[in-house]
Parts: sequence; structure tokens; C-alpha cells
Amino acid sequence: MFRAVVLIAAVVLAADQATKFWAESALSDGQTITLLGELLQLRLVYNPGAAFSIGSAYTWIFAVFAAAAVVAVTVVARRVTSRPWAVALGLVLGGATTHLLDRLFREPGFARGHVVDFIDYAGFFVGNVADIALVVGVGIVMLLNVRGVPLRDQAGRDPRAGVVRLLS
Repeated sequence: MFRAVVLIAAVVLAADQATKFWAESALSDGQTITLLGELLQLRLVYNPGAAFSIGSAYTWIFAVFAAAAVVAVTVVARRVTSRPWAVALGLVLGGATTHLLDRLFREPGFARGHVVDFIDYAGFFVGNVADIALVVGVGIVMLLNVRGVPLRDQAGRDPRAGVVRLLS
């Protein structure tokens, strides 16, 4: 299942970075693209902080937190044999990794980089594909915890086939 986690994370990373590249080229002149009236628009914002630009003076701390999240999720993901957990952790790992890369390699400099946001949700906040992956991934994690789904499939089950093994 670790390969599935890494694959999902790679897809999130590629999609996020590709859409950010597009946003920087298409929206850099201050243009706004309306998708659903005032509810959903595209506009380019460089976010030095966390959600809602909170803590914008502490960008380097968010780089440290993102790095810690990437390491922690990777360690946990190596033990996962449950498909739902693999999906959830892949989404979280992909979102955290792409945010870490933004913090490390975007302007204004190493560990102070701003995250590229471009999906404006009714003026409430502006996000990106990584944010969507993180929210969905964390939501799945919470649901799996509430339902008591273990990280590892139960003994006697084949996690790849999802069927009970016959013991001979």
C-alpha cells in the first residue's frame, strides 16, 4: 500500500504544481476569472502564512511544520495495509509535500517562500489544489477514525484483494 500512498501523493503534487504554473501565467496581471458568480473565482494570491494568511511573519515555522508532517505521514504510511487509509494518507502527503516545496523554493527565499493560491471561495479564502487534497485527506482520516477502521487490515485478510484468506 505504500506505493499507492506515494502514487497518490505524486499525482496531487503534479496537479498542484501544474495548476499553480497555469495560475501564475494566466492570472499574473491581476485578472479574475469568474466560474460560479461570486461563489467561485480564480485570482492569484501569494500567501506567506497559513490558512487565511494567519502568521504571515512566521513563514519559516510553516516550512518546519510542513517538513514534520511529510516525515510523520511517510513513517505512518509505511505501515498501512488498508486502502482507505492509503488514499487518505496519500492526499495528506501530497498536499503537505507541495506546500513544503513552495515554502522552500518560492520567492522570497529558502524556507520563507509564499504558497501560490488561486481558487477564491466567495472571498472567504483563497486556496489551491493542495489545500483541497489536505482537506479531503484529513476528512477521510477523521471518518476512518470515527468508524474505527484500523491502519492495517485485520489478520486473515488479503489487503490487496480485499478477501478473506482461506487458512489451510
